[in-house]
Amino acid sequence: MSEPFDISVVISTYNRCDMLPAAIESVLAQDAQGLLYEVIVVDNNSSDATREVVESLIARGEGNLRYVFEGKQGLSHARNAGISASRAPLIAFTDDDVRAAPDWVALIKRAFDSHPEVDFVGGKVLPQWESEPPRWLTKKHWSPLAIMDYGDEPFYVDSETPLCMVGANLSIRRELFGRVGLFNPDLQRVKDGVGSMEDHEFLLRAWKAGRRGLYVPEIIMHAEVQTERMKKDYHRRWHTGHGHFYAIMRAEDIERGDARLFDVPAHLYRQALKDTFGWLMHFLRGREELAFERENEVRFFRGFFRQRRKEFKAARPRSTAREIALFAQSLVSSILHRKVRRES
Repeated sequence: MSEPFDISVVISTYNRCDMLPAAIESVLAQDAQGLLYEVIVVDNNSSDATREVVESLIARGEGNLRYVFEGKQGLSHARNAGISASRAPLIAFTDDDVRAAPDWVALIKRAFDSHPEVDFVGGKVLPQWESEPPRWLTKKHWSPLAIMDYGDEPFYVDSETPLCMVGANLSIRRELFGRVGLFNPDLQRVKDGVGSMEDHEFLLRAWKAGRRGLYVPEIIMHAEVQTERMKKDYHRRWHTGHGHFYAIMRAEDIERGDARLFDVPAHLYRQALKDTFGWLMHFLRGREELAFERENEVRFFRGFFRQRRKEFKAARPRSTAREIALFAQSLVSSILHRKVRRES
């Protein structure tokens, strides 16, 4: 028996009933070129009129629109509920504050059909500014806004080119979830939390399993960027949160090295010192944009350190002085080991 749909579109939402209709409408109004697709709106325990909004659209006669309620708070829980409810071999994820280009669904299907060797496909998420962005808000600061533009040429995304696809424009073959698992709730955004890593961690598992994706620049979403997200305080909070989730994730590129203090690798302390010094120097020289970049790196370390120290203290309640002494000992041992290797 064939699948009833070619693509399942999953829109996760939380307390954005005012923005949600435009997101849903943009997906329902697709020039799908004969494709059959369903739209699943996952209400992640909203307290506003989200359910009424979706049900009013269904009552209007949108037969491919469905409402799913997920009471467990968090984006990973919502997306996983959408996966469970979906009925197509391809699952396209997007958010409640974005608008799909009219050919979005058709281009996703074409990309998968043209590239049977890939397991996921992503495209651009371009900003629609609510107000004029400040001068410092260059592409280097787009990550906290969940917008993305890797250029106008397609390329593979894998362990050799490990660029993160944004969940607002990410489509995945259903079979990949059976191989590497679902989205991880430990790294999810909950309510209005920021800096989460559920997308990136999922892709890391896919790459580790030898899977690859494809960046297709023609597959476009437009994201509404609220004025609140253009403020430096929001970006500071995002980078602190990002460090917190990185500490939980324990990525291989971060965990290298044996010398640790409060289970934080020594190379992160060295980098934090460099970033702090750079922040100060750029600030004193009036280089506002460069100073802010370094400041955010320091805030990332702060979030990472706080989470690791919390975990460490819970697992090993020994004194700070004792921990520092062991750290110094491990540093000396590491230095001597490298010296012996160079001389041998």
